Amino acid sequence: MNEQEIKNNMLRLANEIDHHNNLYYNQSKPIISDYEFDLLLKSLEALEKEYPHLADKNSPTQRVGGGITKEFKSVVHKYPMMSLGNTYNKEELVEFDNRVKKGLGISNDLFTQNNLEYICELKFDGLSISLTYEHGELIQAVTRGDGTRGDDVTTNVKTIKSIPLKLKPGNYPERFEIRGEIFMHRHTFDKLNNEYAKELEEKGFDEEEVKERLYKNPRNFASGTLKMQDSAEVAKRQLDAYIYFLYLDENKFPNHYSSLQSAKEWGFKISEHTRVCKSLEEVYMFIEEWDKKRAELSFDIDGVVIKVNDYNQQQELGFTAKVPRWAISYKFKAESVATVLEKITYQVGRTGAITPVANLRPVQLSGTTVKRATLHNANEIERLDVREGDTVYVEKGGEIIPKITAVDISKRTNNTPNIYITHCPECGTELVRKDGEAQHYCPNDKSCPPQIIGKIEHFIHRKAMYIDSLGSETVEGLYKKGLIKNVADLYTLSFEKLYKVEFTIGEEEDGKQKVRSLQEKSVQNILDGIKASLSVPFERVLFALGIRLVGETVAKKLAKHFKNIDALSVATVEELTNVGDIGGKIAETLVAWFADEEMKELISRLKSNGLQMEIVENADDVHSDLLAGKTFLVSGVFSKFSRDELKSLIEKNGGKNVSSVSSKLSYLIAGDKMGPEKLKKATDLGIAIIDEEAFAKMIE
Repeated sequence: MNEQEIKNNMLRLANEIDHHNNLYYNQSKPIISDYEFDLLLKSLEALEKEYPHLADKNSPTQRVGGGITKEFKSVVHKYPMMSLGNTYNKEELVEFDNRVKKGLGISNDLFTQNNLEYICELKFDGLSISLTYEHGELIQAVTRGDGTRGDDVTTNVKTIKSIPLKLKPGNYPERFEIRGEIFMHRHTFDKLNNEYAKELEEKGFDEEEVKERLYKNPRNFASGTLKMQDSAEVAKRQLDAYIYFLYLDENKFPNHYSSLQSAKEWGFKISEHTRVCKSLEEVYMFIEEWDKKRAELSFDIDGVVIKVNDYNQQQELGFTAKVPRWAISYKFKAESVATVLEKITYQVGRTGAITPVANLRPVQLSGTTVKRATLHNANEIERLDVREGDTVYVEKGGEIIPKITAVDISKRTNNTPNIYITHCPECGTELVRKDGEAQHYCPNDKSCPPQIIGKIEHFIHRKAMYIDSLGSETVEGLYKKGLIKNVADLYTLSFEKLYKVEFTIGEEEDGKQKVRSLQEKSVQNILDGIKASLSVPFERVLFALGIRLVGETVAKKLAKHFKNIDALSVATVEELTNVGDIGGKIAETLVAWFADEEMKELISRLKSNGLQMEIVENADDVHSDLLAGKTFLVSGVFSKFSRDELKSLIEKNGGKNVSSVSSKLSYLIAGDKMGPEKLKKATDLGIAIIDEEAFAKMIE
């Protein structure tokens, strides 16, 4: 067989594999078995291995990955990837419809013929991607980035089987760009998370630490996957994609819907749930239908995208500085379910704060089983007038934390209002409630077990000392065994003290207690983590001490001003309030804390064990005044930076972090999943809203 025949054979196999890929991943209509498909793929792989010079760069064998990307090249978008305006209710959707009609000169008169069509699409909860094709082959895939430029992730995108590397023969332009959403199915997310949990358990992490390290949702998992350096690892994570917009230099299609149907014929995966609506009433029907049915999908959606269908009308409406005038997204409200509140119990936090907890009849909510929800404080219980035995409505705040939003009074059987507890449920001490505060507190901070355990858990947290080999259950177990009574005791632990120590970590389903025994690997991990914490900088040590009202920001300001623990410990209320943003309450709390003999002894022990108790100036640490005089609020989820990293960069460049939106705010750095109220308030106040890419440019 000559080389031309070999090349023809490779092309035949590639086309056949692409055909079956399209049937399986884009049309859900496979006609051969997985075994037969694997045989075709192996045949092509064997030929490419023997004749590498004849292999196609977009061969189906590229789906398995293998390329390593050490740095993702930044690419300017030919067509900017703009955001969409958001709406959360029908009234705002009516306003959008009126704006569109006014812009197109269409009357709202009932007797006027309406030639306006909307196309409704599911709003996939993933990450946007821009794909460029030339002569029917994928040549580049770029992330959204800041909308103007993004990262070239072509090697990783080639592993996604629903994105064609070569198009089927068709009447498509020589070169075009097409946009879509990359996402991860929930069953894939669960499978990968379970595998990761097993890996962590084998490394000696306890149950609580495993839970903290697991990926939180498919969207973040997919986003992180797409930026991995090893494309072979990306391939294992089975990402998927839907296509939703076609860009052409010369548009030959009359409307958006017809362009999607053509793209489907070329081999792209288009959502079968896309619908053309002739009126706003039909748009409402689509929204209501998918608000109810979204749980039936194998992937997450968080709303519906509504676009003007006609391309000429889109062009006539144009764009604002940030968004197209012809499109908007309708965001679903958080899912809510009804269940029975069986019992109200009370938790004691590390500061002694009492938090009432609603113990619920187990119910499915947003893909998880919910058994408990926070009731916050006595004021919230009174506001809701919630009682044991009530049927309550529960939703997840920010799709994560369950909370009770209302009570179904019609189903009430308990006529006795809830009476808030007067004494600590753990140590029996009478509770206190300071003027102006909603929370009740247990003042017994010296011997109330949950407070002591909570202080140690706070001390080891990643934002504090970051002793990640210790988890909550291990801390509680060591405390109950008498091995640790405060944070200083951590530095007295040894291999001999820890090896084969047994303690309970909850109950099995049959009611039997689960017992954990610390083995050699776990013990060594714990000791290594404790040793590593000795290099944690002073400001984090100060935060780790758990002094009431001294959070991360306050700890940084105090450390920066006083330089060391000795100077801070003798500071007066007046000296403390001279530090920016340190109020009288914080100052009084600090003076009282450092005056306590037990706290003096604790500091002495920590110093003798080698913890960093003074600021260490780092010559390589870059600081500037680029952001001097500017205030920032960081909100949402980001892909390039963590929120902590953004806050640190703000401070290092002379800016100030704040926790709420006000007229004094300079910039709102907005990420995904940002709360709608913050966005609306910032917009109403005319606050500059930027993303992480725009922020990065500010400090270049």
